[in-house]
Amino acid sequence: MKKTNLILAMFLLLGTTVFGQKTFTLSSKDLGGETTKVQEFNGFGCSGENESPQLSWKNAPEGTKSFAITMYDPDAPTGSGFWHWVVFDIPENISELVTKAGNIKLNLAPKGVIQSKTDYGINGFGGPCPPVGHGFHQYIITVYALKTDKLGLDANSNPAVVGFYLWNNTLAKASIVAYYKRDK
Repeated sequence: MKKTNLILAMFLLLGTTVFGQKTFTLSSKDLGGETTKVQEFNGFGCSGENESPQLSWKNAPEGTKSFAITMYDPDAPTGSGFWHWVVFDIPENISELVTKAGNIKLNLAPKGVIQSKTDYGINGFGGPCPPVGHGFHQYIITVYALKTDKLGLDANSNPAVVGFYLWNNTLAKASIVAYYKRDK
C-alpha cells in the first residue's frame, strides 16, 4: 500500500510539473464566442458602436520585451482576409488593454503604444462588418509576446509590414476567436 501511494504521489508530482505548466493566455471580459453590435464597425454599411474589447494576457515567456495585438478576419471576401486592428510597441509591463482602447481619440491605450493602419485605412480599432448574408466570419484576436521592445515602425505602417516584423520577433502568441454575421 505504501509503495502504491508513493508511486501515485510521484506520478501526480511529475504530472503537475510536466502537464500543469502555465501557458501564455489571452482573455477578454467583453467577448465570448461572438462579437456583438458593440464591437461592430460604424461605416461600410454597418452601424455598430465600434468599441474595441477589453483584453488581458498572462504568463508571457521569459525574454518578452513588448507585446503586439492584431485582429484578423480570414473569411473576408478579399482573397487575403481583412485586418481590423494592429497594435504594437506595448511595453512588457503592460498586460491589459481596456475597453475602447482602440479608439485613438479617447487616449486609453498605454503611452507609446502604436495603433497602425487597418484594412479600413484607419488607425485604431475597426470592428467586424462582414457582408450581409455572407454567414459567420471568424475574428482572430492575437496577442504576441515579442523579443524586441520596439518594432521600429510607425502609425502609417500597413498590416502586412507589421505582420512581417511580428513574424521575425515572436516568442509566443495566444488567440481568442469570436464570430459575427450580419443578416440585414
